[in-house]
Amino acid sequence: MERIIIIGGLSAGPSAAAKARRENEKAEIILFEKGENISYATCGMPYAFSGIIENRSDLIVVKPDLMRTRFNIDVKMNEEIVSIDTYNKIVYSVKGGYSYDKLVFATGAKSIVPPIKNINKATNWSTCRSMADFDKISKEGLTSKSKHITIIGAGLIGIEVAENLKEAGKEVTLIESADQILTLWQPKFGAFAESILKNNGIEVITSGIVSEFELDENGKITGINIEGKATIKTDFVILSVGIMPNTELLLKIGAEHIKNGALKVNERMETSIKDVYAAGDNVSIKNLQTNEYDYFPLGTHSNKGGRAAGANAAGKNIVFKGAYKTAIVKVFDYTLARTGLNPKALTARAIPFETVLTIAGSTPSYYPGQKDLITEIYYNPINEEILGAELFGEVGVDKRVDVLSTAIYAKLKISDLSQLDLAYAPPFSPAKDPVVVTSFVAENMLDNKTIQMSVEELDAYLAKTNPKDFLLLDVRTAKEFEEGGIQNAINIPLDEIRNNIDFIKDQNKPIVLICRRGLRGYLAELILKYYNIKDMVNVAGGITVWEMYGGLVLKPKEVEA
Repeated sequence: MERIIIIGGLSAGPSAAAKARRENEKAEIILFEKGENISYATCGMPYAFSGIIENRSDLIVVKPDLMRTRFNIDVKMNEEIVSIDTYNKIVYSVKGGYSYDKLVFATGAKSIVPPIKNINKATNWSTCRSMADFDKISKEGLTSKSKHITIIGAGLIGIEVAENLKEAGKEVTLIESADQILTLWQPKFGAFAESILKNNGIEVITSGIVSEFELDENGKITGINIEGKATIKTDFVILSVGIMPNTELLLKIGAEHIKNGALKVNERMETSIKDVYAAGDNVSIKNLQTNEYDYFPLGTHSNKGGRAAGANAAGKNIVFKGAYKTAIVKVFDYTLARTGLNPKALTARAIPFETVLTIAGSTPSYYPGQKDLITEIYYNPINEEILGAELFGEVGVDKRVDVLSTAIYAKLKISDLSQLDLAYAPPFSPAKDPVVVTSFVAENMLDNKTIQMSVEELDAYLAKTNPKDFLLLDVRTAKEFEEGGIQNAINIPLDEIRNNIDFIKDQNKPIVLICRRGLRGYLAELILKYYNIKDMVNVAGGITVWEMYGGLVLKPKEVEA
């Protein structure tokens, strides 16, 4: 009888075990887990802090007894594998050796603990990755004695933890060493999320390098020293600064890996060692866009990778081709999402790209509760292939990012999006879906009907260009302009553009058009082009995105100062 051994019981391991059993009823399957729990939802932990997930037991997705009875898996809890002899095909635990025919290595990853002074002496801190972490945070951080909690690290988990602790009634400080939160996104999208966190009462500190924990006589953290910044007084600390793959057992016997230690696997989830498969947060899979080995520590990939590894260990031939960094995060009432390559990644690889940004309603204007959706897509200007996208809004972000992720997989062009037959009904979408609108705008750009200027480009342009050398033309209504505009802007409402053509021509300067969201700027562009005015750009997203980005907005008397 063939024996399949699986090491690791969090996500990929149970997925591999169950799939192996479904494919091979005869095989002997043994799953080893060094801890007390298997198959628990680490991604759900933040939402249990606030009570959205009401019970700790709800985080346990599959219990060992179910694996034993339903799938006939020999689950060995609290039994850590300490060494592997891949030549003789034996794994060794603290209790003895076990031979195998096929091995699935699904050991996941561990939290990185930075070398902060006094951290080894401190007691009231935790990472946020295991059930033991969850229990410690619940018993110490969520008590009435802990009024203020500090989170170090503003990635996906850090943001989710910060929000849910705030919802639980805690005072929260979020510290990020980089110059923006959510570094997987472009800086402006990070700025959007940071603004939402601050508006909901969370203190956010970027470019914050934590150097030392201040302790009382009992080893309890009372303050956090940040280089060059004020000391933060706190009652509990949660670390969420990243993870490190648990791959030492195979690295020391020569398994191929990437820089962070994640194992290289092929589409069948095979490592470089014969008859050893791997899946989960301990592996590196292919980036389908760059064809490079990349690191995607997300539950979706752990489950798909585990499924493929288990099937192939059982004698089947299933592939998991790879991924391309699709991600989503809730930030109070808002959602931030992304997929594919963004300008940071494209620039680093010298891949040519163009950017199109739109603001469109996620539902029709006549339907109650319409919310704006910001969509930014990056595409190849030569073949028009979609390369990536980032989105921000309150409603419908998840739907659109999945459409764009699918488009990337299918290698669709930016112009293909306008031809998609997307679902339409007023409660769900306008007749022209935001994805379609963005495609229309990109088509206009490709046809040279419009030139977009991003808010980042506008910021740089204003900083380096003398205001006398260009015309910043705000085409919103006078009433809107009175509420605030950009310094040195001149207000000529769209409906009055034709009456002011001579004045605009007499300026004989490059023109930067801006409106509230971008549409009226485009319409002004068309009118001015008709009158043979050509040197102009339209600010993508208008004053709305400019203000969200952190751009200065002044009252009319200040605007012209």
